Amino acid sequence: MNLPVTWLYVPGDRPERFAKAAASGADVVIIDLEDAVVPARKDEARANAVAYLRERPAGGTVHVRINDLAGGRGRADLEAVGDLADGVRVPKVESPETLDAVRGAPAYALLESAAGILAAREIAAHPHVAGVALGEQDLAAELAITDEGAMNQLRVQVVLAAAAAGLPPVPMSVHPNVKDEEGLLASCRAGRALGLFGRTAIHPRQIPVIRRAFRPTEEEAARAAEIVVAAEAAERAGAGAVALPDGRFVDAPVVARARRTVELAHRLASGS
Repeated sequence: MNLPVTWLYVPGDRPERFAKAAASGADVVIIDLEDAVVPARKDEARANAVAYLRERPAGGTVHVRINDLAGGRGRADLEAVGDLADGVRVPKVESPETLDAVRGAPAYALLESAAGILAAREIAAHPHVAGVALGEQDLAAELAITDEGAMNQLRVQVVLAAAAAGLPPVPMSVHPNVKDEEGLLASCRAGRALGLFGRTAIHPRQIPVIRRAFRPTEEEAARAAEIVVAAEAAERAGAGAVALPDGRFVDAPVVARARRTVELAHRLASGS
């Protein structure tokens, strides 16, 4: 299965943007019923999401970020979209018990508080969870963090929790300045070095930048292709070990990563 690289938020009270978001090139469109919608329009946003999910064309992947399940609005959101969306993004998850209520679509738990980070491993291991992500703006505000090194420590904790639970890599949180493409590119590359993969966006113009940041370099792609060729030769020969032309041996996890790199390089080859 191809891992998503780009996830695009679209406000639930702007239904005229849903089709545009789907045509943006994002791997996943996220209809947002939470932070992007003022309280007075949240019921309208939910109705918009339901209407679109029922009528949407086949082929795209659409998630819905619901409101906090601690309140009645979040539970109503879940009841309305749980069987229609391809995924439900659950905000402010602080314990695995929060996710017991999720039915239908797989859950993507958003960790946005100190309690959520401390419970990250248990949350990631919940059977309803298909992925976890950080809500960095809320987290930084709660902890009064201004140092990037301190935030990196929290990011790595979530990367470890996801990996330990066998979940896909953790995508990066949004870059709030849509005009800062150089900053977005640099931030993506720094996150990639920490083990994060892919990123959520708040504007279509951010999509090609994110794709470029996570596209393997020519050197990485060539090295991965060499490993895949050697692995396939070993499989044909019935050999258990994979030997590279330079004499080094690699094991199964390295081969699996090389195959993912080759696939990703091919998929993102047209990225700008």
